[in-house]
Amino acid sequence: MSDAVIRADRLNKWYGSVIALNDVSLEIPPGITGLLGPNGAGKTTFMRIAIGLLRPSSGAVEVAGEDPWNNLAHNLRTGYCPEHDGFYEWMTGRAFVRWLLRLRGRSRAEARDGAHRALERVRLLDAADRAVGTYSRGMRQRLKIAQALAHDAKLLFLDEPLTGTDPLVRAELIDLIRSFEREGRSVLVSSHVLHEIEALTRSIVLFHRGRLVATGDIHEIRSLIDRHPHSVSVRSSRARELAAALVRDETVAEVSIPAERSLLVRTRRPDEFYGRLPQIALELGCEVEEVSSPDDNLEAVFRYLTER
Repeated sequence: MSDAVIRADRLNKWYGSVIALNDVSLEIPPGITGLLGPNGAGKTTFMRIAIGLLRPSSGAVEVAGEDPWNNLAHNLRTGYCPEHDGFYEWMTGRAFVRWLLRLRGRSRAEARDGAHRALERVRLLDAADRAVGTYSRGMRQRLKIAQALAHDAKLLFLDEPLTGTDPLVRAELIDLIRSFEREGRSVLVSSHVLHEIEALTRSIVLFHRGRLVATGDIHEIRSLIDRHPHSVSVRSSRARELAAALVRDETVAEVSIPAERSLLVRTRRPDEFYGRLPQIALELGCEVEEVSSPDDNLEAVFRYLTER
């Protein structure tokens, strides 16, 4: 038997006619695992089932070898940072974390000390005695992480913990999350942004429309991005001349002109195409005003995997 910390077997969750999870079977190893997918993919539903907040409609899930549903011991070993805020805005950050620790059965002294350690860990002590309603978005994310780890949880579920943070705060939170693995904790962290997960781990799980699309190493997913047919939009004042030259290039599969001064290029070798385009334009004496790729994102990979 594998050493998976989370194991799902034909897991389903539906709400009336809406299917949130569809026949999901997977194993998640120790360490940090990224749960990737666009909004509505089923990431949060999967997390809430694994935490024990939701009961599956059918199928089974085990976390550390146990069924999480209606399992108090499981709840005491896990920490959850939800995507959406659920604060009492008038309460201080310190009081909020302390209160949650008391709800978990800690004594007053334990709650006081645990809250202090957790707030110090997320670098929020300076604001600990301010009302949460005065906190910035980054501070609120730190506070949610603090309450998730304050009871020394060994398994953390972090749902979109980097959303809305500025680059500096995001970098600090990424370093913090990576430190959890070095301490022997396992972390399941969700995001709809590929590069955020790339900064955290190589182990990822892809969800799309409630289905498990792929699991494995981030480099394998990157190779899927590089292999799937790319659409590249190019703006030029001499679009037709540029199109005639591009259609003869070996990196180009198809060229269309959807509007004046605009080209849409299809290529299966995007890196080579991006390298060839300036040379072709220079040879023509043609100015390229803008280059963008609507397909250079995670949603395009999901579409490629599910429709091919």
